[in-house]
Amino acid sequence: MRSRFPTLLRAAAVALACAGLALPGMVRAQDGKVEVLWLGQSATRIKTPTGKVIVIDPWLINNPSTPKEWKDLDALGKVDLVLVTHAHGDHFEDAPAIAKKNNAKIVAPAGLQSQMISLGIVPAELAYRFNKGTAATPIAGSPIRVTQVHAEHDSELTWTNPDTKKRETHFGGEPVGYIIELENGFKIYHMGDTGVFGDLKLIGELHKPDLVLMPIGGHFVLGPKEAALVTREYLKPRFVIPIHYATNPVMTGTPAQYQEALGASSTKVYPVRQGEKVEF
Repeated sequence: MRSRFPTLLRAAAVALACAGLALPGMVRAQDGKVEVLWLGQSATRIKTPTGKVIVIDPWLINNPSTPKEWKDLDALGKVDLVLVTHAHGDHFEDAPAIAKKNNAKIVAPAGLQSQMISLGIVPAELAYRFNKGTAATPIAGSPIRVTQVHAEHDSELTWTNPDTKKRETHFGGEPVGYIIELENGFKIYHMGDTGVFGDLKLIGELHKPDLVLMPIGGHFVLGPKEAALVTREYLKPRFVIPIHYATNPVMTGTPAQYQEALGASSTKVYPVRQGEKVEF
């Protein structure tokens, strides 16, 4: 049975906010809403109840599926935290620029953090390091908790050396997904790039995500049938936003195929288009 604690916590936070108070250790929400904006592939911007902005896997400028108005990194607004699930360019390419532009911490797999510093891609003070299985609060003064979890994929960093102008491939750490617990207890699971693995059931039982950002395109990641199985049998979230599809010809999975494979379910699916947002 799903724990009612997050629901009770949200209710308590709302009641206290109406009285001008806040739960201990919790920043009072401005309007209690969570805004999730999908920008193509895995790129996602989250606005939290207190107005913090978290950007995940930002591949925007060269992403063919990102709407034109979002290819300007300034359009993201003031970014408070950047999360990267692995080193592949379609998840990492714009992350260093966004972190440096906003003086924001960038969180990535531990091995990728070391490579970013060693190669001079980001300054050491912006590379916030922790590891899988642990929770951290990388936004100073905020109770937002971020947990790294396993992902079944790979993670090489291909980089153009500014001195030699040649492309090099470096170790990029182990790929991860992120559980993000916001100020009001709402939990978002960004799966990054992954296939099916048995511990997804444990992740579902342990973290009980409210919303899952789930890859469905196939070929490199979960396809519609696999994503439906993970939704129905392992994670059982309240909401799903399908991601990581329609970027290149080999990723043929669609939200319609995913919803058909899922069938009747208590999970509400939001098949948004690139550049569309959902509020929770």
